[in-house]
Amino acid sequence: MTTNFTHKQSAHCESGVVSNLLRFHGMEFDEPMVFGIGSGLFFSYLPFIRINGIPTTAYRIWPGQIFKRFSNRIGIKIETKKFSSPAEAMLALDKMLDQGQPVGMLTSVFYLNYLPAAYRFHFNAHNIIVFGKENGHYLVSDPTMEYTTEISYEDLVRARFAKGMPEPSGRMYYPVKVPGEYAVEKAIWKGIRQTSDHMTRIPVPLVGAKGMKYLATRLRQWPRRLGDRKAIMWLGNVIRMQEEIGTGGAGFRFIHAAFLEQASVMLKNEKLFSLSQQLTKSGDDLRDFAYYAGRVCKNRKSDTKTFAELGDLLEACSQREQDIFSALYEVSKSNDL
Repeated sequence: MTTNFTHKQSAHCESGVVSNLLRFHGMEFDEPMVFGIGSGLFFSYLPFIRINGIPTTAYRIWPGQIFKRFSNRIGIKIETKKFSSPAEAMLALDKMLDQGQPVGMLTSVFYLNYLPAAYRFHFNAHNIIVFGKENGHYLVSDPTMEYTTEISYEDLVRARFAKGMPEPSGRMYYPVKVPGEYAVEKAIWKGIRQTSDHMTRIPVPLVGAKGMKYLATRLRQWPRRLGDRKAIMWLGNVIRMQEEIGTGGAGFRFIHAAFLEQASVMLKNEKLFSLSQQLTKSGDDLRDFAYYAGRVCKNRKSDTKTFAELGDLLEACSQREQDIFSALYEVSKSNDL
């Protein structure tokens, strides 16, 4: 059983899955528009939440929120289910496929054996689409891949019910009702305002641009507080979260900048275009930070920086984003939502 499904590759799994699912239902929203309207960009450094003993750094909102926010703003009704048993979850999936309905789901990267071994690690928040079943194998649209692929029943069960944080619990989702008309301009402004609000106005020093500055301060202290070996391990995790897991910091800035550029045309607002260019520069700066941090982790002797200098780079990014998103908040506030 298969559906008339069109796969398109994307940079980020959740926004790519949403875009591909909506295309099947006749709604053309590309990845930057989904990501921006869904307010996907964020930052948090949570030293009290540790995975494998290392503080959590995140450059995006919690998995699932992009689709939820986007759907609420456009007027799409979605069905989300999670399950206590694999048999129940797979039966529900087969039922939707029998109806010709592609299904988005949360999985663990580690058990997706169609991915190269170097890319498989214990990350339980990867989104894919299953759109059909042939010869006992499920047909998969993984938005990070150029082409569709397939996976066995057993491997898909393992991916859907992996242990760890967060537990996928067989979670799957799909649209059940899409609007004939929708107020896209209003949705764009809401997406801009919420992202800007969360990056600059939450009164907690661990999130948004303030969170980036807080991490910069802590990072400078790591060699003295942790010792060189542990400091490098923690720094490596910051890079991994930024550049490898869920697109990360720089990639998210480029996607959101593309959204602002599209929005500037649709809303006839040149200020948004200017700010999109500044956000692209912020993405470039985060890539520079990752480059130099990577050289520290690999103990390169040339073209390297100290932890203090890395902290300075990250704090400069923090200040730039405080300025960008403060300006975006003021622009959005001046428009009637």
